[in-house]
Amino acid sequence: MASVWVLRRATKDGSTRFRVMFRVGGRESANRYAGSFPTMREAKIRRDWVTAELAARRVPDVSVLAQAPTSPTLREIAERWAGSRVDVSENTRLEHRSAVRAMLPALGDRRVDTITPSDVAELVAALAAKGRRRETIRKTLLAGAMVLDFAGIVTDNPFRDRIAVRLPRENKTEIVPPSAEHVLAVHDILPERYRLPLLVLDASAMRLGELQGLRWGDVDEPRGRWRVSQAVSKTGHGRWVPVPPALFEAVLDLVPREDRTPERKVFQGFGGDRFRTAVTRACIAAGVPAFSPHDLRHRRISLLHLGGVPWARIGEHVGQRNLAVTANTYSHVLVDEAEIDYEEVLR
Repeated sequence: MASVWVLRRATKDGSTRFRVMFRVGGRESANRYAGSFPTMREAKIRRDWVTAELAARRVPDVSVLAQAPTSPTLREIAERWAGSRVDVSENTRLEHRSAVRAMLPALGDRRVDTITPSDVAELVAALAAKGRRRETIRKTLLAGAMVLDFAGIVTDNPFRDRIAVRLPRENKTEIVPPSAEHVLAVHDILPERYRLPLLVLDASAMRLGELQGLRWGDVDEPRGRWRVSQAVSKTGHGRWVPVPPALFEAVLDLVPREDRTPERKVFQGFGGDRFRTAVTRACIAAGVPAFSPHDLRHRRISLLHLGGVPWARIGEHVGQRNLAVTANTYSHVLVDEAEIDYEEVLR
């Protein structure tokens, strides 16, 4: 009976090699050599190939493998995949870039056809050890799965394995939206360039990426509103956002009318990551409970709900299509129900 096995051999320099051997028949058949490898993983890949050849009643010809082109590395195929994603928004493109960057230190130089579910599981463990959150790791796995799908040479995508690859357990933290007093305390400490964006996020329930992508071509001055375009909306559906008059006038004063070209961003030079950092530092300096820009969205939706606005109307206002998700995710018991007098703050 044909057989294949792996031998462990020590070399003269003290390192270890793994030699793959096989027979095409019983014990009377001669042992044949199928390659030597520095790792057991590579040896097992060759062993499995030899096994498949023998099962197909073919004599394994190792010379065919020597002539076969090698598969690209994860780093190479990820770059090509990113360049092919002309169907996504700029915000999604940035998310993909961040997700891919997280996996490259561990797997970037690996050939895509040698990555196994155990490799991906080790990646998950390494990211969790670095303090990456469950949702961040999930996005990294999703990006890795799409990269290997794009490669088209992996039969069983290891990033989609649900037996070996598990997301880390994470206890959900209770979200406590900031009070009006806390928002104003942070507002007074923030650098001047971040104060108006903070108030706009509090009043509009916009996502940070939506504010960052807002352009003058989206501003409807006669009606005191602006449009969250499909290109920057997380859901891919545009919507109109009404803005309190005092804030709307303050935004219009940022740029002279003659300079408001349609493609120019309203908050020129505004960066979401820097803004998040500035808010965190201001919370510490003000001695108030830490909150994120997205917590302002939670605060506004909760205030709308407490004000008697129907969930359907709230969903339209904030760009949430699933009303159940909106109700379950964004309704909170607020520390206070006070509104901010934006006109007074901007004086």
